[in-house]
Amino acid sequence: MSKKVLIHSLIFSPDGVSTAYLYNDIALRFQKEGYEVVVLSTTPHFNVVEEQLAKQPLKWKIPGIYKESDFHGIKVMHVPQKKFKSTALRILGFVYWHIISFLLGLCIRNVSVIVSPSPPLSIGMLNLILGKLKGCKVIYNVQEIYPDILKKKTGPIIACLKKVERCIYNKSAAITTIDDVFYNTIVSRFEDPNKLHIIPNFVDTDLYNPTNVEPLDENIFPKTDSLKLLYAGNIGHAQDWRPLVALVEKTKDLNVEYFVIGMGVQRSYLEQQKAEKGLDKLHVLDYQPRHLMPSILAYSDVQFIFMAPEMEMMGFPSKVYTIMACERPLLICSGDKTPIVNFTKDYNCAKLITEKDFDKKVDEMAQWLASVSREELQKMGRNGYYVIQRYYTKEKVTKQYVDLVNKIL
Repeated sequence: MSKKVLIHSLIFSPDGVSTAYLYNDIALRFQKEGYEVVVLSTTPHFNVVEEQLAKQPLKWKIPGIYKESDFHGIKVMHVPQKKFKSTALRILGFVYWHIISFLLGLCIRNVSVIVSPSPPLSIGMLNLILGKLKGCKVIYNVQEIYPDILKKKTGPIIACLKKVERCIYNKSAAITTIDDVFYNTIVSRFEDPNKLHIIPNFVDTDLYNPTNVEPLDENIFPKTDSLKLLYAGNIGHAQDWRPLVALVEKTKDLNVEYFVIGMGVQRSYLEQQKAEKGLDKLHVLDYQPRHLMPSILAYSDVQFIFMAPEMEMMGFPSKVYTIMACERPLLICSGDKTPIVNFTKDYNCAKLITEKDFDKKVDEMAQWLASVSREELQKMGRNGYYVIQRYYTKEKVTKQYVDLVNKIL
């Protein structure tokens, strides 16, 4: 009988966000290596992509309780979840998901190991209980460090979350995290540091590569000779959008355009600033189909990521890998020794702005844009491409997950 992996994740296909794509590939690798794979997740609610829903339709298994779908021969169980605007409804939906997914998890037989990513922190504790009841191993993947990432740092709730975090770390069979900064941040919280492993994120180079390019709608992406800076992803609090607004203002006389593609709580701020300040060279666009992203990356000259100071130590944008895989250079604004700076600093694939003073960092970025040549940008892009091919393809990294599971079983 083949060993069975239960992937328990808040996000999975056909939801169209980075964590889903990451765990899609991890699931397929376990399947390829002979494991039986079952996924316990939610209905799509972060980025609903109709094209992906058509390819992977969800059908009610128990009406009102959960749906099922087939992902390349892998059974996926989806607990209904919506992206409510009301905080109370979001909390109720979150609690409902925990209860139903726990009950469904109890019904899945012969599980050898449960693998799950953060967030949320609570999924790690839920899986410890499931693992104890089912007599299986538990692996928890730290993609974001909770409760460190929360704005509030003290109080009874934070103290409770810290106890939960340490319990997950020390009771799980193994913990994985994505880089040295994360490792060094949490390793002291382990009774046995040997449980903690670094497995980086990765990119699907079959999709993201410099040759996978098709024509784009010129009404949205016009052909011009301007230098094009682009960001695609969640327009949220993890990024700092104030420097972008200031940079667009400061470079209004340069032949530079800026594209922000996506949705999120900070999109309204960008649209408001664009209207109030007359930022005609700032284009705020809706999410684009995933299959077009290599072409959109190829349309740009530079990809920018401006990390919010309060979040820059707690997360690493997986889009860095896709950008490098498509031979595009980065303009990164983040503090020194943060995960994104540590990752890119030795590869000469990014212009790094670590200045803390707001006006000085905006000036530094503007001066760089005014002086950098396209030849320099192309060389930076090639540098990043070679790094991805050597270390961060899905083939190389997903094997590390399989090797870890083989080791602990």
